[in-house]
Amino acid sequence: MEKWNDKGYNPPPSEGLGEALTAQEKKRYSRHLLLDKVGECGQEKLKAAKVLVIGAGGLGCPVLQYLAAAGVGTIGIIDFDVVDESNLQRQVLFSVSDIGTNKAIAAKNSLEQLNQYVNFNIYQEKLSTQNALTLFKQYDIIVDGTDNFSTRYLVNDACVKTAKPLVYGAIYKFEGQVTVFNYQNGPSYRCLFPEAPKAGSVPNCSEIGVIGVLPGLIGTQQANETIKLILGIGTPLSGKLVVHDALQASQFTVNIDRNEEQIMLAQQIDFDSFDYDYFCGLKQNQMEDEINAKELQELIKSETLQIIDVREEWEQPKVAALKAINIPLQTIPENLDKIDKDKKVVIFCQHGVRSLHAIDYLKQQGYNNLINLTGGIVTW
Repeated sequence: MEKWNDKGYNPPPSEGLGEALTAQEKKRYSRHLLLDKVGECGQEKLKAAKVLVIGAGGLGCPVLQYLAAAGVGTIGIIDFDVVDESNLQRQVLFSVSDIGTNKAIAAKNSLEQLNQYVNFNIYQEKLSTQNALTLFKQYDIIVDGTDNFSTRYLVNDACVKTAKPLVYGAIYKFEGQVTVFNYQNGPSYRCLFPEAPKAGSVPNCSEIGVIGVLPGLIGTQQANETIKLILGIGTPLSGKLVVHDALQASQFTVNIDRNEEQIMLAQQIDFDSFDYDYFCGLKQNQMEDEINAKELQELIKSETLQIIDVREEWEQPKVAALKAINIPLQTIPENLDKIDKDKKVVIFCQHGVRSLHAIDYLKQQGYNNLINLTGGIVTW
């Protein structure tokens, strides 16, 4: 039986893997069995494969649906988040009845109704330097469905260290990206992004929005690349980043070169102690112009503050105790007269990104009394 190695897995098309298909499975996967590049041998490879999907969100949902439907034998799902009503616009694996349920559990419950022949392993925890290496070693392919740079660098480095191919996807408003990293001496995520973008410079969909169908377009491509790797067919998107524009129904490809220095950096990094949030500028030594939720609760008791919410009026949660003034980010220039210059002004948004942009702008207007609520109101 072929094994995964540092070049990825590329089984010969004539070799089967694992246990034979049952009569019921042959009926279920009949359209695969008819394909000359899949057949019974290929379906056995799918059945024997183990794939870990990181994040059961916008990208993770279509990835999970199509891998499960295709008959990938063991699928791991790691997600510490719970289903929120705002997720239903694009995370089509879930329904109203799943609101408040851990996403990994909700995904497993739904997928078991899709394919009872798949084994689902769920992890209701956050991926970290403490669990990533142990977890990755149990799987053949890692699929990245995350939405932040900190976790993407962590996933990349763990894949390099465990010699696992990484199927990558990303979405932004109306644009998506997909590629395969760390496959047969191909480039890694650090080869494409050797330096992390400045914190707050690239908002995620919870800050700037995303068209609902885009995760489906990109996620299904990720599932396709994963299946190609398992079967050893076609040309994997290694060294090529496909960028899809949903508005223009067009796409183009960017070549990615392997950077030996970045590969070595990922291999040699002290993974257990490396702080990816700090590397990506998401965490700093506490500065005078930053405050966390607990500190703000204490400060309210001792000082008179002005607290400004730069989210849209409809965004939740609302915290009545803050007595915040709502000034959406894009309306700040026309509402400068409402912002006090004589007392401390705490500015917050959902996750702490838009508030940073608001503070940058206000500092240019001469304000020097501004404090950012680190992590946003969701940390309250």
